[in-house]
Amino acid sequence: MRAYYYGLAIKSQQFPDWKVSDETYFLTCMLHDIGTTHENLRKTLMSFEFYGGLLALELLEKEMGAPREQAEGVAEAIIRHQDIGEKGKITTLGQLIQLATIFDNMGGHADFVHKGTIEDVTTHFPRQKWSSCFAATIREENGLKPWAHTTALGDDEFPEGVLHNKLMAPYDD
Repeated sequence: MRAYYYGLAIKSQQFPDWKVSDETYFLTCMLHDIGTTHENLRKTLMSFEFYGGLLALELLEKEMGAPREQAEGVAEAIIRHQDIGEKGKITTLGQLIQLATIFDNMGGHADFVHKGTIEDVTTHFPRQKWSSCFAATIREENGLKPWAHTTALGDDEFPEGVLHNKLMAPYDD
């Protein structure tokens, strides 16, 4: 839920002209890390983002009856949510989930969200040592799959950046 609320704040404050359905963004946020469960990390040789995108696509289309465009948009955003390179193009939905997760996980673009919003979000949806939990998950996947997509962000740099997220450290109880 943190990524959802941070994304809504980022969209309204930084990019008010962006046309992203809140419902589609909500689905993206709820499913973006589905590939990181203990079971799902071991169920495939695919990187968690790719497998998670496929799981989301199947869930939304086949089990929930979502429109194809919505299901594919969510899947694309999940698959690409850690493609934070400086070149190339991405959907607005994909950019929003990238910004929100990098904000929550690494403190990226710290000035995009007001401190009061961070306090409100973390009060209602506590981090519960999220930084150490997610850094461990990244390392776990990289140990299981040395080719994992997250290694593109740096084998050590990415989990260390998550672990030492200074912006969220005061809330990482």
